[in-house]
Amino acid sequence: MMLRKKLALKLFITVLIATLFVGCNKSRDYKDSSRATGWKMNAKEGGFQYNPQSKEQETGPGLVFVEGGTFTMGKVQDDPMHDWNNSPNQQHVQSFYLDETEVTNLMYLEYLDWLKKVFPPSDENYKRIYEGAVPDTLVWRNRLGFNEVMTNNYLRHPAYAEYPVVGVSWVQAVEFSNWRTDRVNEMVLETEGITSRNARYEVEPGETFNTETYLNAPTLTYGGNDSITRGGKRSESIKKRSKDSTNLYIQRKDGLLMPAYRLPTEAEWEYAALGLVGLRNYNVYRGKKKYPWEGQYTRSGKRRSRGDQMANFKQGDGDYGGIAGWSDDGADITAQVKSYEPNDFGLYDMAGNVAEWVADVYRPIVDDEFNDFNYYRGNVYTKNAIGEDGKVKVVTMDSIVYDTLSNGKIVARNLPGEILQVPIDENETYLRPNFSESDNRDYRDGDKRSSRYYQSFADNESESSDGSNRMYNSPIQKVNADSTGTLDRQYDKTTTRTTLVNNEVRVYKGGSWRDRDYWLDPAQRRYFPQDMASDYIGFRCAMSRVGSKSKKGKRPRN
Repeated sequence: MMLRKKLALKLFITVLIATLFVGCNKSRDYKDSSRATGWKMNAKEGGFQYNPQSKEQETGPGLVFVEGGTFTMGKVQDDPMHDWNNSPNQQHVQSFYLDETEVTNLMYLEYLDWLKKVFPPSDENYKRIYEGAVPDTLVWRNRLGFNEVMTNNYLRHPAYAEYPVVGVSWVQAVEFSNWRTDRVNEMVLETEGITSRNARYEVEPGETFNTETYLNAPTLTYGGNDSITRGGKRSESIKKRSKDSTNLYIQRKDGLLMPAYRLPTEAEWEYAALGLVGLRNYNVYRGKKKYPWEGQYTRSGKRRSRGDQMANFKQGDGDYGGIAGWSDDGADITAQVKSYEPNDFGLYDMAGNVAEWVADVYRPIVDDEFNDFNYYRGNVYTKNAIGEDGKVKVVTMDSIVYDTLSNGKIVARNLPGEILQVPIDENETYLRPNFSESDNRDYRDGDKRSSRYYQSFADNESESSDGSNRMYNSPIQKVNADSTGTLDRQYDKTTTRTTLVNNEVRVYKGGSWRDRDYWLDPAQRRYFPQDMASDYIGFRCAMSRVGSKSKKGKRPRN
């Protein structure tokens, strides 16, 4: 009997200790100490500084959250041309953010106004910066059409303020996205009290704020000035307000600054345009959705709006809007943004109005055999340039690099305040299995010329300006500027060229006001030179999502 009592007592004590041990482990949240070492976090004595209160990523100005997922990318319906450049393939994209509407004239004018104030075009040193960003308004002209009213008014007249900007090349769209990133993060720092109020208005042309410069070399931000003179007094401009001397600057680990605005990839754009989130249909999942809206027709089937067009497109020869008064789509050229119903992601005009630039370099195939996750062709990997003093090189007014595009337009490759970028080298590629060079635009093009050392053509013109082999026999237009700035344009008059495809042509998606409904299918894909513009191509910006896939941060339960 005594033995049983002892055994029972022993068992009880063991269970009690185990319960207490488990309970202790469950109650431990590791908010103030390291799960790896047990050391105290965020200690003034020198502990690892970490922000346990960091919130979910904020939705940037103008953006809409797009939860990622799997979809069938590529054309599967209404393909009378039997075009093999958009064969169906299964892809997965991560969650991201996309502009609710296309970038409007008003948004782009804000960019031009900032450039004009910071880099006055009246100053010869800054003239090319502003001129390189101005849209090409001459795209509206037609040799047998009277369109001067759009040429003179479309960009700047307030009547068109909320219309999508056009006449913008892919290169200009990328520069706008970079500018937008810096202005949004600059406002975040000011709103949080990290930088002094209105510091962005009181900088010199060579001292503009850049996000990557702030994160990598904060002491070089705003031209290296930690303070700004205002009313005869000096005030801190970029230092974080802190009770002690630690954490003078916001870092990436603080989770405060937003990721970059950028152009969406082709896969992202197509996935967002389809708007599959609102449908639970097997055929839709397999890629049989024809338009960004539900149904097989371009007119609404809802009782209140039955018969109304769902998008702005060309309905037939000489029919850009329908019969006035009763069968009109509301626009003959572009339409004001939000004129039509959004798709299930809350995105407007993902079909019609204007086609849109995406980030990808065009190739006739999407190489899903090599990659089916966040597919993108166009990676050119670079790194920060480091000076002899071991610090990053920040671009100044004297070190701006200008590029002369194939059409003769001169644009600034970088702006003062940005970190100079250089191609990656063997230090990053040696024995690395996932990439071996900086420029990957040609990688696995899909034909014999894709092989690594294949000599495409025998003549000297088969080589690009950097001496590398060219994958496609496309025209080479040469534009050079002499010492006086006069452009020497040398058109390629070769009669043996076989394609327009090269590493400088980019994909654009979606139909426009000039297109028939055939092009409204999100899977349709076309290409255009990245340094040229048109009156029917605009763009919208995207932003990557960091952290959880969904807004809730938890996997949904069935």
